[in-house]
Amino acid sequence: MFEWSGVCGARPAVMGVVNVTPDSFSDGGQFLDPSSAVAHGLELVAAGADLLDVGGESTRPGADPVDEAEELRRVVPVIQALAAETPVPISIDTTKSAVATAALEAGASVVNDVSAGRHDPETLAVAADAGAGYVAMHMLGEPRTMQDDPRYDDVVREVGDFLAQRLDVARAAGVADAALAADPGIGFGKTVEHNLALLAHLSDLCARVGAPMIVGTSRKRFLASIVRNATGDDAELAPADRDDATLATVVWAVERGASVVRVHDVQSAARAIALLAAMRSAA
Repeated sequence: MFEWSGVCGARPAVMGVVNVTPDSFSDGGQFLDPSSAVAHGLELVAAGADLLDVGGESTRPGADPVDEAEELRRVVPVIQALAAETPVPISIDTTKSAVATAALEAGASVVNDVSAGRHDPETLAVAADAGAGYVAMHMLGEPRTMQDDPRYDDVVREVGDFLAQRLDVARAAGVADAALAADPGIGFGKTVEHNLALLAHLSDLCARVGAPMIVGTSRKRFLASIVRNATGDDAELAPADRDDATLATVVWAVERGASVVRVHDVQSAARAIALLAAMRSAA
């Protein structure tokens, strides 16, 4: 059975992103070919990734859904090859139970569900039956509409309550406590202010949820907005130019209780976490 303590027990872990999609906001189309995706995944492991997150359907704002057959065609060969060539755990980023089933059979050991089981409740049973890890993420609405007009009375309280409730649903479906993790869904139906509030109060959120917290800020648009406002630049940073800003949030998050950071630039995150661990040991 998968347990998060085996991945992020001694120190926070780095989850490397492997997008097998034509339309992801940062690297869509770069790794659509299975051989390119596998090579990229192996490069991420060499750079320090503790686990890999493979996805075949973009969840960027405004993204259209992908049918099950196409998602399977994209991800299964990549997972099979990565599972054969690297020892690190592989996560399947999907909301569909059929895709989760095929991915777990191909060698994945974690289901990363941005819908937290609401899109396809059977996904919870699939993870439970396989003894797989399960990540429940908060998202307001769906990718196609989530950024239209996100509103909260208290974003930290509401996201925390949602995650705690969805983890209870996962437990009721048979997913083991040690296999559960949560993700506040930075950028998924949130304004810049909402994202900053969640990061500012991340330690409170971790305490409320009571499970390993995965934080994914990597290259997201709110970082470009903050940098532009802080520097007075007219142009918005392209996704690939947001790694410095991402790294600042990585350090912030792990210092406030994040157990896993999900990133595109694995090497910088892995080095920063190693340096933080060394400084803690010396303190």
